[in-house]
Amino acid sequence: MLSGTKGFQTPILARSLGQLATSFGGFVATCTAMYLCLAVSLWITLPISVLAAGFLVRIFIIQHDCGHGSFFISRRANGLIGSLCSVMTLTPYAFWRRQHARHHGSWNNLDRRAASGLDIYSSCMTVAEYRALECWRRYLVRLTNHPIVANVLLPPLVFVILYRVPFDAAKGWRRERRGVYLTNLALAVLIGSLGLALGFGRVAAVQLPIMVTASIVGVWLFSIQHRFEHAQWMPDASWSFASASLAGTSYLRLPRLLQWFTGNIGFHHVHHVNPRVPNYRLEECHNADAGFQLASTLTLRTALQALRYALWDSDLERLVPFRFAAANSRCPRHISRHSED
Repeated sequence: MLSGTKGFQTPILARSLGQLATSFGGFVATCTAMYLCLAVSLWITLPISVLAAGFLVRIFIIQHDCGHGSFFISRRANGLIGSLCSVMTLTPYAFWRRQHARHHGSWNNLDRRAASGLDIYSSCMTVAEYRALECWRRYLVRLTNHPIVANVLLPPLVFVILYRVPFDAAKGWRRERRGVYLTNLALAVLIGSLGLALGFGRVAAVQLPIMVTASIVGVWLFSIQHRFEHAQWMPDASWSFASASLAGTSYLRLPRLLQWFTGNIGFHHVHHVNPRVPNYRLEECHNADAGFQLASTLTLRTALQALRYALWDSDLERLVPFRFAAANSRCPRHISRHSED
């Protein structure tokens, strides 16, 4: 299967440049419209932020491709454009790229979950592990994985605050740590310049709604393509790129307009088979190999429903909601007290 994707991994310069123009051009245009509308009413401005967030998600997909070296043939061009995108997405490029590389080496691998770092969105806990926790830890796990907390409250905090520090960087990640602070410096210059020219209150009123919306959409996209009911988790002995791509990731079939704004990331199973395929070639790669049709398919409706699946049940060989794991299960502390009585 990997060999069949190699014919699609060569970037097409005209398409890459076109995607840059439409994504950055659309983002700048919608931001400009928001600043102009802000003089009339905030309530007219806010709906435009949804459109601007769509362009920002598309910019993040470009950054994502640059991180995999798939957007341009030139490594230097990928690094330059990826760094430029990172200022727009508030995501330090070098730091995120190395974090993401760990994800691509261990996704849906039960024996290598720790290797993915602090990642609650593409990792999971097993039912047995959850049931072995003390009550307070169960409550904490359920709280942090609650759909509203994990997919609405945490994403803006991750992008706006957590990415300002190298929170998950190993000691040897000197370049990545430096990249975090350089990104912060670039953001300070950009936001400071906009604030002095337009007013800091106006900048916050425009940029914060965009970032909040884009972060929620982006995290949701990433999460549901790894954590859905029939996503397969497997021990290291039976794990392979092909099996984990088809069984552990999904094909998110979106309406054509949403597919465009999300940079074809719905073809996530193809991306995991070969991360060097540019986002604008994922669909044709998917259509060229009948094997890709075997991947689990999610629609917009089933993807939203997938938010409740969080724990891997090794007996059922599927993900289950917390309430399923909690049924007929008491906290270890309570069990020990009952046995003593």
